[in-house]
Amino acid sequence: MSAGGHIEGFEAPIHASLGQAILLAGAPRGLAIVNGTIAAAIGLGLQQWLVGIAIWAVGHSLAVFAARRDPDFAPVLVRHLRQKGHLAC
Repeated sequence: MSAGGHIEGFEAPIHASLGQAILLAGAPRGLAIVNGTIAAAIGLGLQQWLVGIAIWAVGHSLAVFAARRDPDFAPVLVRHLRQKGHLAC
């Protein structure tokens, strides 16, 4: 055994990128893509440019705010919505 308590030959480096969430401009990647697609559909399809830009800006800002607190908030939110309330008061 080495001085650090590790056994020789049984250590592997783990890169930080393996444990970090994948973000797109500060928001979770999937959520940013869905938000941009909805905003583009409203802006281009319905020709409501200002509404589309406003929806994108508000949605992306909320996603970035939530991702700063917890980068994995999107999967946690989806899991929370799928579970039934067994102990409702």
